[in-house]
Amino acid sequence: MKRIQFLQGAAVALLCMAASSASLAQGYPNKPIRLIVPFPAGGATDLFARTLGQKMGEKLGTQLIIDNKPGAGGAIGSDQAAKAPADGYTLLLATTSTHSIGPAVVPKLPYDTVRDFTPIAHVGDAPSIMLVPVDSPAKSVREWIAYAQKNPGKLNYASSGNGTIVQLTAELFKSQAGVFVTHIPYKGTALAIPDLISGKVDVLFDSLPTGMPHVRDGRLRALGVTTPKRSPLAPELPPIADTLPGFESNTWFGFYGPKGLPADIVARVNKAANEALADPEVKEKLSRLGIEPAAAGTPEQFARMVAADAAKWKRIVVERKITNE
Repeated sequence: MKRIQFLQGAAVALLCMAASSASLAQGYPNKPIRLIVPFPAGGATDLFARTLGQKMGEKLGTQLIIDNKPGAGGAIGSDQAAKAPADGYTLLLATTSTHSIGPAVVPKLPYDTVRDFTPIAHVGDAPSIMLVPVDSPAKSVREWIAYAQKNPGKLNYASSGNGTIVQLTAELFKSQAGVFVTHIPYKGTALAIPDLISGKVDVLFDSLPTGMPHVRDGRLRALGVTTPKRSPLAPELPPIADTLPGFESNTWFGFYGPKGLPADIVARVNKAANEALADPEVKEKLSRLGIEPAAAGTPEQFARMVAADAAKWKRIVVERKITNE
């Protein structure tokens, strides 16, 4: 008898939870949505959030309020998002750093990137380009690899610091090309650019929007782009993958909610994101930021993409013995 009463009580509780979730989703959204950006105001991720967030707000019929929570490579803001109520009023704009690289290079993240979040939408990618000094003997990716193979240990590459996407991209390149190039970490690629221009550094994998102005001014040479195909943001550059099949490195951007976010809310935010990304004005603004809008996709596709990306970077971190120290 007690067992029957327990089962009946559990069934009622589940029905109440389902009804509560459905009710929550039905009235969503009826107030502003907090969008946590785990990086400083004024940076590429922040500007992307504000550009896309404004149009998404129009689609959802509410305002997306940007809340910058920088620190610890994005871990502080991501952790706050993970611990927020699963009601759809706190979202996270995550990146490669927070959900692909972070778990591989940070020993003890305060969150689990799979267990503690609900994937919603892949919204954009920022490609990088391979930069060398203008007087480099290499005028193509193939020539640079041959040059490095003839000079093992004599060449170096700059990065924005240990455990960053810039370092990992270079290490991925080294792994696939079979070359030995010494790492020189800087506190940001902006500090490395002068040394690259002067020839003190031999190569840098920098983001397209910060690197291309130096190329177009004739101060640096770009050998290729890190996307699998030519980027519409710099169509003149061939993909590195033309020389190293399968090579790819992007900084992706995507929306997550806390774990347990109702499916109806996930669907609404996903739809709003995809519709906003299709807007010509948003596309034009993102192009100026050096970001390619993601193709319309499902939360499941986004989750699979991130899982594959995280596995790739974990392999490189382990293989190349990379740390964030």
